[in-house]
Amino acid sequence: MSRRRSNIEIIAEMLRCGENGAGKTEIMYSVNMSYAQLQKYLKFLLSNDLVTKVEVGNPCVRYHVTKKGAELLESIDSVLEILDIEL
Repeated sequence: MSRRRSNIEIIAEMLRCGENGAGKTEIMYSVNMSYAQLQKYLKFLLSNDLVTKVEVGNPCVRYHVTKKGAELLESIDSVLEILDIEL
């Protein structure tokens, strides 16, 4: 039986996916989330400067993790390791 992921775990997965840049569809499928969830979390990540939106064409957009986002991901990974929680 699987357990529900916490918001922090979802954010960590999204940040990990965006380390090398990723589009919405790639993030949505990699993190296994709905489009509505993707919109909600992307809005949060963008508003807190954890990811940046880079337009690479029209309408092609990629999301890249910022330095602040990379630091948060490191911290989350450390906490999850201490708590012995695997993503």
